[in-house]
Amino acid sequence: MKREFDVVIVGSGIAGLSFALKVAEQNYKVAIVTKKNRADSNSNYAQGGIAAVTSETDDFETHVTDTLIAGDGLCDEAVVREIIADGPERIKDLEKRGVDFCRLDDGRPSLGKEGGHTKRRVLHVRDATGKAIEEALLHSISENENISVFEHFFAIDIITDKKFCKSTGKAQSDRVDGLYVLDVKSGKVETWSAQVVMLATGGVGQVYQFTTNPDIATGDGVAMASRAGVEISNMEFVQFHPTALYSLDSDERFLISEAVRGEGAILRNSNNRAFMGDYDERADLASRDIVARAIDQEMKCLGAKHLWLDVTMFSREKLLERFPTILQKCEDSGLDLTKDFIPIVPAAHFLCGGVKIDLKGQTSLTGLFACGEVGCTGLHGANRLASNSLLEAVVVSYRSAEAVIDYLKTSREEPVDLPEWTDGATSDSDERVVLSHNWDELRRTMWDYVGIVRTTKRLERARTRINNLDKEINDYYWNFKVEPSLLELRNIINVAQLIVESALERKESRGLHYTLDYGRRDVY
Repeated sequence: MKREFDVVIVGSGIAGLSFALKVAEQNYKVAIVTKKNRADSNSNYAQGGIAAVTSETDDFETHVTDTLIAGDGLCDEAVVREIIADGPERIKDLEKRGVDFCRLDDGRPSLGKEGGHTKRRVLHVRDATGKAIEEALLHSISENENISVFEHFFAIDIITDKKFCKSTGKAQSDRVDGLYVLDVKSGKVETWSAQVVMLATGGVGQVYQFTTNPDIATGDGVAMASRAGVEISNMEFVQFHPTALYSLDSDERFLISEAVRGEGAILRNSNNRAFMGDYDERADLASRDIVARAIDQEMKCLGAKHLWLDVTMFSREKLLERFPTILQKCEDSGLDLTKDFIPIVPAAHFLCGGVKIDLKGQTSLTGLFACGEVGCTGLHGANRLASNSLLEAVVVSYRSAEAVIDYLKTSREEPVDLPEWTDGATSDSDERVVLSHNWDELRRTMWDYVGIVRTTKRLERARTRINNLDKEINDYYWNFKVEPSLLELRNIINVAQLIVESALERKESRGLHYTLDYGRRDVY
């Protein structure tokens, strides 16, 4: 089956939805592909909020400085300045879409503070900001007749001139023509043509054994772009959130927002001692890379399976007002937060690298754009400042939409006759245990060898194991019919290879890439 669109967006998070609305308002035919339900995204899990300068006591220069310090010298300063300057206008856009940010009694925005910020500047909807923005955007999407949402459709690979189109295969330049998409419910692969493909697939958290990300975060966009020969950047910088709820019963790691520490919560070790002052003068509000390494160090020194977050200084009423989602989750786990400390551990949380893009979302392949966590603009450098992710998503998606609208006005109008997907002699697999086994092995390998603290030897061990998995799953891919679990495993193996190779190339400790073999920037 073939379908034709002007633009296909892969992913239904805040970045993709914002982009879709602006493009569709210009009467272009837009499709949103999401491999599960439309509300399933990393955005929906974002608790903290969106950082922007909206207070008279704050200013752009301070936000820029905080971002550059957190990024440990690798941020693109010009990018940082432009994104931060655009922030207030994009906040207004969200409010027009129906996002009701929390306000004080006098009507001013209620601004949170998180690690690395020297000012209160994080707009929030209690502790469910991502969900609130997502719901508002989805409501607008539902009212736009130019947008079609395809739930339970899995984008497999990008179709380009050079790789697939015999009629233009001799051309020196390359461009996007569409993509192959699996209809998960029917099991059939469809061929979709489009002048523009926008990758808005979110993060890669599921490449690690323990992550705060939902199970959809398998790095699909990064893997697809890499296979299409698109430039990928800074993959070694995977951010581990310092405070995820520890669970003995599962690999699930529920996020405990950094905003909790912004309101005064204190990290304590297994001896109940507040320890962060030993590692940084900002103590519990140091940047995430420093806090995560400090927790890792304390756990190793004390032989502890987890540390503690003390929130007993808050009344239940305050917790219910400011952090109702966190309070409910902890109470469901048997914790009384007015008396009990929260058991916490770091967990994989955010990719600071990804598909290399400019501020218009443009990649190195004509017609392919990216925005949100899948893209790497240079804003985050070696470590993301808390709550800058949603800011980047809304700013870059807006600029990307403007660029795509201009591109569509001048690009060819007639779609290319694309080849149909063929299964050849492949069959349904009777060895699906291979998928679950390799999935578990990959995620444990990444957690054990490519985590918060690294060494060259650990990285080389990881590379050997992951390359073996890649050979095995590549053979599986070409011999059996595709299915979501196979496609996701193929993608996270690709992503793991990119992370490991990038980490091996960086011969220094910088931000989130901390190795015992090269120049330490933090001395414990």
